Amino acid sequence: MDLLKSPLYSKYVESNAKLVDFAGWKMPISFSGLIKEHESVRSSAGLFDISHMGVISIKGINPKDYIQKLFPTNLYSFSEGQGLYTVMLNDKGGIIDDLIIYDLGIQENDLSELLLIVNASRYKEDFQWIKNHLNISEISITNFKKDKVLLALQGKNSFDLFEEWIESSISHIPNFGCEYKIFEHISPKEKIFFSKTGYTGENGLEILLSKKAAINLWDFSISKNVTPCGLGARDTLRLEAGMHLYGQDINEETSPYEAGLGWLVHLENNHEFFGRRFLEEQSRLGIQKKLVGLSIEGKAIGRKGCAVLKGEENIGTITSGSWSPTKQQAIAFAYINTSHALINNEVQISIRGKKFKGVITKRAFYKKNY
Repeated sequence: MDLLKSPLYSKYVESNAKLVDFAGWKMPISFSGLIKEHESVRSSAGLFDISHMGVISIKGINPKDYIQKLFPTNLYSFSEGQGLYTVMLNDKGGIIDDLIIYDLGIQENDLSELLLIVNASRYKEDFQWIKNHLNISEISITNFKKDKVLLALQGKNSFDLFEEWIESSISHIPNFGCEYKIFEHISPKEKIFFSKTGYTGENGLEILLSKKAAINLWDFSISKNVTPCGLGARDTLRLEAGMHLYGQDINEETSPYEAGLGWLVHLENNHEFFGRRFLEEQSRLGIQKKLVGLSIEGKAIGRKGCAVLKGEENIGTITSGSWSPTKQQAIAFAYINTSHALINNEVQISIRGKKFKGVITKRAFYKKNY
């Protein structure tokens, strides 16, 4: 089967990007090198093409009423112009996907619209799950992205750069806030969606726009010495920031409580949602495993599947691991037996038949200081 390509694929070719197959897409793993791209985001700004991700529109009269049962989080805890990070669960409390829901308010024909930005590897599953469990005679469920481009401008300079491009201030928009509007000098007939969100631990924006407008923003960013970045830096940045990767750190066999996402479960809201009975029981009885951070001594990197040991006892398994350019050490996430999942607990990591010392930490290894 042919791989999907972003509308900006020609920009990859022009830049001699190193390409890989990812979730059915031909995507850049790097442009100028992972370390340079990572450090550019941490020090100034980087630009990612994330057009492989899915964007689902749900439109109707009070659409939150219909989709509330799909999520453990109270969807009335955010309002128009805001976004909400949450998880969609199966009937056993397993995570179908983690995603962000944006409330666009009333759009065409006096109907309210929600945008769901979902993981590339889960788009088809998400779309089908939503469609199967909602009354589609009452609301519409469509692919909102179509041939549009989704970009992520990330780093402490990102807001200033974006304001220069749109010739307007975004200081009034809070973290996780969003807007969907026309900028006449860029595209007089097409709305541009943007939000103050990202996957790097830095200030940042995610921007959905037409191919023509995306090329305009790409070229503008390059002219301002913004570094184009690939999936490699995206992974090391999110790992340092303590953010999950679907398919590695979370999946349909892990619950929000086990993944450290219990804050997304609003049992006190008393609304019915898939997996509620299972999560009520976990909340009452506790969990057997817990996702934690690991710092590892030496330069060996603990990859997915590496065992975590306490003496001769296997107490867990690494789900994600990499070298941290910012911390200058090997870091990882791992599911650990709850009785051993204590901060500062020393463990051993089995890497290619050798044991390396590790220490259990919080999952976030990096926090911005501006």
